Amino acid sequence: MKPSHLHLPRNEIALSIKAATILVAIIAIYFQDLSIVANEATQSELMSHTVAIPFLLSYLLYRKRKMLRATIPSEITNSTRKLTYTHEIVGALLCIIAFILYWHGSYTFSPLEYHMIALPIFTAGLTLIIFNTKTLKVLVFPIAFLLFLTPPPLETICLAGATLSTISSEAAYNVLKAIGLPVSLADQYGTPVIILQKPGALPLTFAIDIACAGIYSLVGFTIFTVFTAYITRGPAWKKATLFIAGFPLIYALNITRIILIVLIGYQYGIELAMQVFHRFGGWVLVFLGTLLLLYLSEKIWKFQIFNKKSKTKPCPKCSEKQGKEKIFCPACGRLVRWGGIKVSRRDLCKITALIISASLIMLLDVPAFALTEGAPKVIIQLFGGEQVSTQILPDIPDYKLQFVERFKGFEEIAKQDASLTYAYISTKGSKANIWVIIEIAGSRTCLHPWEVCLITWPQTEGHQPRVTQSDLRDVQLLENPPIIGRYFAFQDTESNLTQVILYWYENAIFNAGSGLKKEYVKISVITYADNPEDISEIEEQLLPFGKAIASYWQPIKAWSRIALAIAQNGSLLIAVTVALLGIVIGNQVIKNQEEKKSSLKVYNKLASEEKLIPRAVYEVAKRGKATCDAIASAYQKLAQNPIELNLILEKLEQAEEAGLIKKEVISQDDEPVLIWKSQVPL
Repeated sequence: MKPSHLHLPRNEIALSIKAATILVAIIAIYFQDLSIVANEATQSELMSHTVAIPFLLSYLLYRKRKMLRATIPSEITNSTRKLTYTHEIVGALLCIIAFILYWHGSYTFSPLEYHMIALPIFTAGLTLIIFNTKTLKVLVFPIAFLLFLTPPPLETICLAGATLSTISSEAAYNVLKAIGLPVSLADQYGTPVIILQKPGALPLTFAIDIACAGIYSLVGFTIFTVFTAYITRGPAWKKATLFIAGFPLIYALNITRIILIVLIGYQYGIELAMQVFHRFGGWVLVFLGTLLLLYLSEKIWKFQIFNKKSKTKPCPKCSEKQGKEKIFCPACGRLVRWGGIKVSRRDLCKITALIISASLIMLLDVPAFALTEGAPKVIIQLFGGEQVSTQILPDIPDYKLQFVERFKGFEEIAKQDASLTYAYISTKGSKANIWVIIEIAGSRTCLHPWEVCLITWPQTEGHQPRVTQSDLRDVQLLENPPIIGRYFAFQDTESNLTQVILYWYENAIFNAGSGLKKEYVKISVITYADNPEDISEIEEQLLPFGKAIASYWQPIKAWSRIALAIAQNGSLLIAVTVALLGIVIGNQVIKNQEEKKSSLKVYNKLASEEKLIPRAVYEVAKRGKATCDAIASAYQKLAQNPIELNLILEKLEQAEEAGLIKKEVISQDDEPVLIWKSQVPL
C-alpha cells in the first residue's frame, strides 16, 4: 500500500532545509574542484564519462526516496533510547579527516585526486551530522559513487590500453581472416596495424591504438556496469556475476566495432570507415553495452530492475483508521504515511555550526592548482598572431633569454593552445644553458607528465623506453602559496646523455584578445649533463630557475598560516583524527556489547511466559523479516495459545522499553519495512 501524501508542508520545508545545508556546504568548499572536473569532462575523452554521473546520482537518490523519508525522522527507530551525540561526533571527525586530506592534497603534485577522494568522506560526515546513522546506511552507495569523479591515473590507463590494443587487433584480425578478407597484422612504431589489401588498390592500414582499443569506453562502461549491478534487484552473488560479465561484453563490442570498420573500409573506402569510427565511438559503445547488459540481466539472471505490483494480499490493518495513525503498519510493517520531519533546536545548532565552519574554511580555501596572473602582454600576441615575446619569463643574472620555437605540430596532436620553447643562454662559459618549455591548454589532461611520455607510453606501444630513469621525486618551489614541482632525471640509452627536468602545473588567467581566459599551464625547466653523477649539482642549478619563474608568474592568492600548517602536517593530523574516530566507534561498540549483556541479565530474570516475546523475535529474525504478524505467529506456536495483535504490540513495546528488542527499518526492494530485532544474544 502506498503511503499517504497528506503530510504537512512543514515536513517538506524541514527536509529541504537539511538537504540544502549539505548541498550548499559541498558546493561552497568543492566548487573550484567540481568546476575543474566539469571542464575536464568537456575537454578530455578520458574524463567524458563524468558527464553522466550527476544524472545517475539523481536517479539513485530518487530510487532511495522512500527509504530516506522513512529513516530521516530519527524518532521512528530511537524513541526509547537515551539521547546521544555519537553520530554527530563521528560525522564531525569524518569532516575533519576530509578537510585535512583536502589541504594535504593541495600540498602535493596531484591535488585534484586528493580533493575528489576527500569529497565522499566529507559528504558522509555531513550526512551523519545533519541526519543519522540509518540515513547514511541508505546513502552509502550514492556517496561512494562520487569516487568516480576522481581522474583515473594516466599511467594505468596507458598500460591497460596497450594490452587491450594488442588483444583487440589479434582478435579482429583472426575473425577477418576467417571470413576471407585479404588482411595481415603488422606493427608500426609499436602500434598494432591491420593491413587490408584491396585488389588493384593501395593497401589500407587500420592502426589499433589506445583510443581504438576502447580503453576510454571501458572507463565509462565501468561506471554504468557498477550502476546497473546496484539498481537490479537480486542476490549479491548475481550482481557480482553481472558486474564481471560486463567487461568481456564491452570488449567484445569493441572488437566487433573494429571488424565492422575494416569491412566498411574494404567495401566503401577508408574515409567512410573513419567517419563510422568516430560516430560509433565511446558513448555509443557504452550505450549499446549498457542496453545489452540490462537485457541479459533480465533474460539470463532473471533480474528485476523496477518494482512490479505485488501479488500478495493487501494487509487489512494498513487501511484501518488505527493503522493510519501510525507511520508503519502495526501488522505487516509497511510504510503507511510519512513520518514527521522537523527542524529542532538541536538541528538549528548543527546547521548554524556548519554554516560558520564552511565560512571559515572558505577563508582558508586552498585551490587545486595555484592561480596566477600569467603574462598578459605575451598571451595577447600569442593568440592574436605569430609573434612571441620573451617577457613571459623573468631575467636571470648571467643568462640571456631568447625565444626558440613554437611546436604547432605537437599542439595539434596534444590538443594544446600553445607549446613554446625558450632558452637561457649562459653568458659565462662555465654554466650550462637552461631550456624552458611552456605548454598551455584548456584541459589538464592535455599536459602529460614527462615520465609517462618518455617511459610509460613507449612501453604501451611495445617499445623499450629509449631512456633510463635515474630519479623521480617531488620538490617544493614556493612556500606560500605552495607550488609543488617534480624532478625527473633520466639517461638516453643511445647517447648516454643525462637530462634533468623540473616541471610543475599552474592555473593562469590569460588575456586572449577577446577577454580573460583561464588556462592550465605546464612549465618545464630542462638542462643536460654529461655524467649521471652530476644530477645533484644540476638539480641545485634548476631549483633557483623554477622558483624565479613561479614567483614571476605572480600567484594571486596566498595561503593562511593555519592552512599551511595543516597541509604540511597532514599525514600526522589524519593519523590522529583516524585514531580518535576509532576510539569513538570502539567505545560505541563496547557500549552496545554491554547493553546486550545487560539485556541478557534482564532476560534471564524474566518468567518463562515473559521470555516468549524476545524468543519469538529471535526465531523469526533467523528465518526472515520479524514483522508484527510474523512475531505473532511465532508467539502463538511457542505459547500454544492465540493472541491478539494489539496485545502483541503492547508486549513488543514493553520488551523494547526493557532493552530486550529494538525497532529497525529495512529495505525491501527500496520499500521501507519496520521490523523488530532481538538485543539478547540467545
